[in-house]
Amino acid sequence: MPCIVLLVATAYLVPIKTAAALFPLCLALLLLPTAITLYRRHGVITRWRTLSVCVFGYYALTAFCMTIVPLPRDRAGMCVRYADVADPQLVPGNTFGDIWKEAGHRVTFGDLVLHNPAVAGALLNLLLLLPLGVFLRCHAGRGLRQTAATGLGVSLFFELTQYTGLWGVYPCPYRLFDVDDLILNASGAALGWLVAGPVARALPSLESLDARALADGRVPLGRRLTALAVDLVGCAVTAVVVVLGELLTGLSQMLAGAPLDERWQIVVVYLVWFVALPVLTGATPGKWLLRLRLVRSDGSQRPAPLRQAVRALLLSIVVWPLTAAGLLVLGLLIYEPSVITLAVSVRRVDAETVRELVEGNHGLIAVAVLCAGVLGWYALSVLGGPGHLGIHERISGVRNVALPPTRPPAPVPQERPQSGPATTPDAPEAPGAGAGEPPKSEAREPLALARR
Repeated sequence: MPCIVLLVATAYLVPIKTAAALFPLCLALLLLPTAITLYRRHGVITRWRTLSVCVFGYYALTAFCMTIVPLPRDRAGMCVRYADVADPQLVPGNTFGDIWKEAGHRVTFGDLVLHNPAVAGALLNLLLLLPLGVFLRCHAGRGLRQTAATGLGVSLFFELTQYTGLWGVYPCPYRLFDVDDLILNASGAALGWLVAGPVARALPSLESLDARALADGRVPLGRRLTALAVDLVGCAVTAVVVVLGELLTGLSQMLAGAPLDERWQIVVVYLVWFVALPVLTGATPGKWLLRLRLVRSDGSQRPAPLRQAVRALLLSIVVWPLTAAGLLVLGLLIYEPSVITLAVSVRRVDAETVRELVEGNHGLIAVAVLCAGVLGWYALSVLGGPGHLGIHERISGVRNVALPPTRPPAPVPQERPQSGPATTPDAPEAPGAGAGEPPKSEAREPLALARR
């Protein structure tokens, strides 16, 4: 059995390393849409929810890589090499026949279990989606039937990916479609749900942690940064479209008699995005998406255009360095998705190469250092400021307020008052009078004003 486990572990080492190499790029691409979804749904992302999502994301990528990696290296003649897996195995229970065959028809514990590779393969299929069941119960709050159905659907996706040759990338299957894998994978997800029961009952729910984080009424810094990231992406895309449209149509020359410089086109797009739209609608598109609104510091009314202009002008100090830094990080990850490989490559650069890069790019390096310094100074001012407010918010007097999340948080348990008539522990409570129900005045409060 130890030899079999070692062989199986070695076979799955390549998929695990592949997932580790691809995870940083996947994280960079999926971070923004995931944050938008979670902030809209819960209003806050606690550290436990962040850990849960990141761990599950890496597990999901690893599980997928285990079903497709290693890939065939040579397409020529692969259909002949993999002819034994061309037809799907649709007979339930065929795994028992494989176990009996691998045992050499010998009825001993070592042949049937300890030294049987078919048993090891079946066990790994059972464990493949076990973490999925744990996640669905502890994070998503799903029931046993929903978990089993989800496990079956995920397993079917894996098997179809194998049967279709990675959805048509390869001319024929290179792994076997086995109905027993569907049964074992779905059973593993259900087993994970059952195993997670004691843990789910012992630990506080993620919804209760969300409610505690929202109780102070502060708009989380991460939620505001996510809205800013959405605005930067949207503003950049709009600016590119405007510049290209101007080059193709010459609209500004027809209207004003002279072409408008590309830099001024970008400035106009920025002002429309961060000044005109908030004045007209109360928020930028990113803040609308994150269910945030801009109000005056006292929360009384929509800020005046001058305040919005001052806020946008001060915010531009970090907008451009932040955009450049984001594009640089994304470009590096696209060039080399593996952070480990990128770090090793950087360490192998010799002093002569570094000197040539520095001598030929003095201006670019100076700009990069300046941008890094501005971002660092601004980050320290936000983290050390009252209520994590930025300088553009403090000087302009414009604040963020949050609308209630799309999924109401669980009520925070409140202590019972010491005085008053005693109640019987087993007596049913009146409807709407639970200990965790917030006061009606709080329930009617539509906005959560950022703490100043």
